[in-house]
Amino acid sequence: MSDQKNRDIEFVKILSDGDSSKFDLLYDYFSGALFGVVKKIIPDEEQAADILQDAFIKIWDKRDSYDSSKGTLFTWMLNISRNTAIDFTRSRNFKSSTKNRKLEDNVGIINKTTGTHTNTDVIGMNEVVETLPADQRQIIDLMYFNGLSQEEISNEFNIPLGTVKTRARSAISKLRAVFKVGIQA
Repeated sequence: MSDQKNRDIEFVKILSDGDSSKFDLLYDYFSGALFGVVKKIIPDEEQAADILQDAFIKIWDKRDSYDSSKGTLFTWMLNISRNTAIDFTRSRNFKSSTKNRKLEDNVGIINKTTGTHTNTDVIGMNEVVETLPADQRQIIDLMYFNGLSQEEISNEFNIPLGTVKTRARSAISKLRAVFKVGIQA
């Protein structure tokens, strides 16, 4: 059995046992990835950290509702975190806090939410990915921009795993060809 599967089994056991003394292990392992998801929805670092705490409380409170036949533990936790962040953006507190900011504070927030900062890892990537057929573009978006594994994509969207792998391989092949031409130019 792979290390990841063993780790998942261990974390599911922590949840099912309800052993709160081991909850730190769960938090330490998943908080970084989940914080990244929350931060994409709520750019303010302090608010995002608070929302992540709320998400982990919900995860703990809803631990009995996790069903491994419906997806991985990470995907389940990701959905709870994402939904908690989205719910927060719909709340009155969030809406009033965005209205009551000083103008100079909004500039930083606007830059974070509209993506005016330069990320050298994705410069031009979106445009290149847009040239792919829709089915391949969806797989690449989910894998590389949303961080889902091929297996998670297969489970979440009811696409056979072989189809996901074929689409990913075809898309990467096309992207490789584009970049090869771009480098030689």
